[in-house]
Amino acid sequence: LERRSHVLFHARAGPTRPCMIGDREMKRILLVEDNPDDVELAVRAFRGTNPTLDIEIAHDGPEALAALLGSNGQPPPPVLPSLVLLDLKLPRLDGFEVLKRIRADSRTRFLPVVILTSSVEPGDLMNAYWLGANSYIRKPLSFQDLIDAAGRIASYWLQLNELPSRPM
Repeated sequence: LERRSHVLFHARAGPTRPCMIGDREMKRILLVEDNPDDVELAVRAFRGTNPTLDIEIAHDGPEALAALLGSNGQPPPPVLPSLVLLDLKLPRLDGFEVLKRIRADSRTRFLPVVILTSSVEPGDLMNAYWLGANSYIRKPLSFQDLIDAAGRIASYWLQLNELPSRPM
């Protein structure tokens, strides 16, 4: 029997410290995930790769869009995350619609969006890329595999990848 121990980490609540797209000093991830267990595990895995990583959580599509584009008369945030990790199966507004709206806005058009989903549907994979996803990753089944994936995702998207310093 495999024995698991779970240590819970909570993402910071409230306003986050600013970072500019492409800023090497401060990296922030927007994790869009409705399953609380997946949120806990993902935060733990990513913080394991970088304990100071700023992770903002959106629990559904409208929360994600508000975090990126503003909503209900609220202006867009002054800074964007360095990376969006987007689940596809979300309440109120699914990940495909969120991705469409991210790509439709000039401010977020080039923002890296990695689909992190449990879907094995070939149509979901094709649709995600068609709508402008930068990467499509199936959620690993074991926590160790999630830690490994988080390290690779963070290494590539937060360290190696270069982005324009301003949206065009």
